Amino acid sequence: MAEAAAKTVWKISKGHLECPICCCLFKDPKMLDCLHSFCLKCLEEMMSRQKPEAEKITCPVCRRETQVPDGGLQSLASSFFLSSVVDEVKQQEAVLGEASAPTTTCDCREGKEATWRCLDCSDNLCQKCRKAHGRVKPTRDHQIISLGDWQESKIPPAEHSKPITRMCTIHRHHDHPLCFFCDTCNTLICSMCATLYHRSAEHNLLKIDDTIRSFRSEVDNILQKFEKCRQRFKSTEKSIEHARNRLQKKLAQARSDIDVKAEAEITKIRNKAKLLTDIVNKIGQERDSEYEKALTHNRDQMERADQTIAAVNDLMRQADDFELLELKPKVMHNLEFQKELKFEPANHGPSFIGVRCQDVVSVADLGEVCVSEKCQLKKEFGKEGTGDEEFDFAAAVACFTNGDIVVADTRLNRLSLFSSTGRYKTSVAKGDLRHQLEAPLGVAGTHDDLLFVTDKKKVKVFDTELQIVRAFTPLADDADGRSKSKLTAVAVDSQRVAVADTGRKVISVHNLDGSLIASISNNMVSDYLAISNFGCLVFTNGEGHSLLCINFKGKEMFSVKTLMNGKAAKPAGVLCDDDETIYVAVHSGIRGASEVQRYDSNGAFVATVAQGLYNPLEMAFTPAGDVVVADLHSVKIFERM
Repeated sequence: MAEAAAKTVWKISKGHLECPICCCLFKDPKMLDCLHSFCLKCLEEMMSRQKPEAEKITCPVCRRETQVPDGGLQSLASSFFLSSVVDEVKQQEAVLGEASAPTTTCDCREGKEATWRCLDCSDNLCQKCRKAHGRVKPTRDHQIISLGDWQESKIPPAEHSKPITRMCTIHRHHDHPLCFFCDTCNTLICSMCATLYHRSAEHNLLKIDDTIRSFRSEVDNILQKFEKCRQRFKSTEKSIEHARNRLQKKLAQARSDIDVKAEAEITKIRNKAKLLTDIVNKIGQERDSEYEKALTHNRDQMERADQTIAAVNDLMRQADDFELLELKPKVMHNLEFQKELKFEPANHGPSFIGVRCQDVVSVADLGEVCVSEKCQLKKEFGKEGTGDEEFDFAAAVACFTNGDIVVADTRLNRLSLFSSTGRYKTSVAKGDLRHQLEAPLGVAGTHDDLLFVTDKKKVKVFDTELQIVRAFTPLADDADGRSKSKLTAVAVDSQRVAVADTGRKVISVHNLDGSLIASISNNMVSDYLAISNFGCLVFTNGEGHSLLCINFKGKEMFSVKTLMNGKAAKPAGVLCDDDETIYVAVHSGIRGASEVQRYDSNGAFVATVAQGLYNPLEMAFTPAGDVVVADLHSVKIFERM
């Protein structure tokens, strides 16, 4: 198992231990300023292909440039970590039998058999080198075990090796370990360097442990900031993707709308063309009929004359003189027809008919392109009062699939039903035993025309005629038999109904039959709630001037402040569209100066789409996609442009 695991690790790590240039295991790896490492020989070959006067080398991976030190490429920072890992991998290959020739000779290169292993140097040692290793001060304390024990060891290398002791490489202090970091010179030094060359006050000497600890802490802080930046990037990227997807949907919808409008206008033109053609045909038929009558009359006259002339000619050829004289009166009488011949004249006036067509496209464009979303007031109905078509406090609205609009008036404790054009149909109010209505507050409609209403401590379900269908209680009473429940908002999708209980600060999620799915506690729960199509609950908190979003497990997805003109503003109704757009009714504090704002699925403000509302509360979509707003004393229907 250990062998298989080691092979797996090697397969995973191999790519990280190969030089990107030669694709072989690193040999004397040097690190560029961009932190990418390459074999020294590979870098030298790269430099040899550049101009002789070149002072910089370009990283073949990221194309960033590194200034070549005065001492040449050899003076670049060495990647000791990569070197040690490569050595360790080679040894592991030997142990696992993956190397073509296991290393069993001493690294002194005299061909002597290796019988020992220095865990600190990762070197194989013969008996002579083993003794020399123990005599020399820099290696005297190294941990040495027999080569056989090392090859059979199951202990991971990191556990049986001691921290690497680096020796000084400058000023011939090779027998002195590095123990200080000169922060002024930004270099590692030994005690001799510190005494001889870095003892002036301008040199800030730090212990290596302290320096690395501070360095790691600084790097960790930067990485944490970067991680936050990464999260913001992901959030922004997601928001951009949503906006891009929304653009594609809107483009497709716009193209479809243009085609539909074009077909509709073409149909209108064709219908008008047919009407015009019918008029032309009728006039043509009437006039052609007159011409036909004239032709028939004239032809009849000529036919009668031809018959008479033929008879007279026959008589003149065949009869003798005596017969002709006897028949003279009859012949002359028949020849009198020429005086009676009357021909219809050719009337050229009715032969002309034409059409002066209007240039439809130049009279009015087919439409206009809206480059930003806005809501245009399409219809408004209702006024302040207590009558059937009046409102005292219109707080919530919902729509049926036929376009009918239900309005909940909290002060009148009444549900009213209107047509899509605002025509009053019917209503039910508190005390109506047939409908079991007490104090309706929030309303929401499903795609199959069930109306869910929060009514004190119960949720009641009505049909399209406002007849009661069923009811359920979201939460049981408290242990003392009383309940602190105060049901306010209700929201539905195709499978679930969510109910806001501001008394208990809970949002309960149910199946459409009322059975409980989950109960989510949240101190910010208020009077307005929506279910988004991206699987979250979106609600507002007026006192906290906040728009919030949580998933169905209660985890907060975002919480943002609602503003108007840079100042905190109180949000009310919230509405979620299929394209992950969130609409929020926001109050300025002055009636008549409120607005509807649009946010994306991450809670980022997008735009203000409607302004000048009186006191907007809850909102709903019509089947056509218009936005219906309960505006305290009236109901406004906005067409989204």
